[in-house]
Amino acid sequence: MTTPDVHAAGEAPVFRLAYVPGVTPSKWVRIWAERRPDVPLELVAVDVADCAEEVGERRVDMAITRLPDALRSGDAREHHTIDLYEETTVVVVPKGHALTAGDEMTLADLADEQFLWPLDEPLAVSERPGVAVDHRPDTTGDAVELVAAGVGVLLVPQSLARLHHRKDLVYRPVTDAPTGSVGLLWPAPTTQLADEFIGIVRGRKATSSRGRTDEAPKRSAKEKAAAKRAAREAAGKIPGKSARRGPGRPKRR
Repeated sequence: MTTPDVHAAGEAPVFRLAYVPGVTPSKWVRIWAERRPDVPLELVAVDVADCAEEVGERRVDMAITRLPDALRSGDAREHHTIDLYEETTVVVVPKGHALTAGDEMTLADLADEQFLWPLDEPLAVSERPGVAVDHRPDTTGDAVELVAAGVGVLLVPQSLARLHHRKDLVYRPVTDAPTGSVGLLWPAPTTQLADEFIGIVRGRKATSSRGRTDEAPKRSAKEKAAAKRAAREAAGKIPGKSARRGPGRPKRR
């Protein structure tokens, strides 16, 4: 069940969509603009650690984030989630590192490596491989800088490796590493605008009636009968009467 979107008197509706680093909502934003030109979509960039609070305080209407990392970092209060896709986990290493010899690797291949674990924790790993570097950088971006400096290697979702790509670094998939889940997070109850965005993400067609509130009013039995009679008259099929024949046409026998 959806609820109407509530706005202050005289305030035009706006759909505020939060997104975390590495996530690209551009396709869905474009479709929204085509279907709902009357409701602007405002993009709000947030860190995973702040995402749940933004949703819980209703500063945004919905967030595309990494689940369950976002919920582990804050309180979203009453909320809903939908998983969208799983992200491949990769290890980021300096160009020319011995690990770049293969196209992919396992956690066992990384057992002797020095690992950087940034404080923003873009990836939840219960049993961390290798040896942790004493210093924990504040952000994933800071950790990437340290990888380039030869301090250690970094395990992250592939989208973040692409976001922070550098010519002096490479990344390789780690086949048995934990994966990250990207999904939608929004406050309960679900509003009509939130339901429309969910429909866009799920590929629901614009003509779908789900989530719409502008349904045609129900007609009375008298109105239905009148409509049927009008349709018969338009087709020349009024009971008890026959259609007129044009002049000069012979009468059938």
